[in-house]
Amino acid sequence: MRTNSAAHREAGRNHARNTGEFRSMLETARSALGDGAGRPRGPWLLLLSEVLLLAGKQVEFIHHAERPWSSATFSGSRHTIALAFEGVDAIVEGEALIAALPDHEFTVPGRIVADAAIAAVDHAAGPPARMTVEVELLLLDDC
Repeated sequence: MRTNSAAHREAGRNHARNTGEFRSMLETARSALGDGAGRPRGPWLLLLSEVLLLAGKQVEFIHHAERPWSSATFSGSRHTIALAFEGVDAIVEGEALIAALPDHEFTVPGRIVADAAIAAVDHAAGPPARMTVEVELLLLDDC
């Protein structure tokens, strides 16, 4: 039996497919995070968009968090991004993200991605099968 939220997500997906109103991953992230009002636009949006593009077309954006980070010689921010992949084909894309992330060359002007790692992976048998992935990235200010 589907929960209301699962049924609601499926109805939303069907509506988007039927009306042809697909939005880009970046627009989806902006929508989920708000329009940026009251929140400075920093490198987080570029970082998030690269992760979403790397994750594939069937990714579901869940959450992004950012916190300041510094050491004796560097400053920057640590980012946590949670993603979900539902269904076998989507999970294959999620597994590709897991394999590609550590070696991916990020392009964020004025910043360096010093570390990109998978912090957690959870699998749910389903139906449908579902995998959630938590990505952690360390973004340093380029001096």
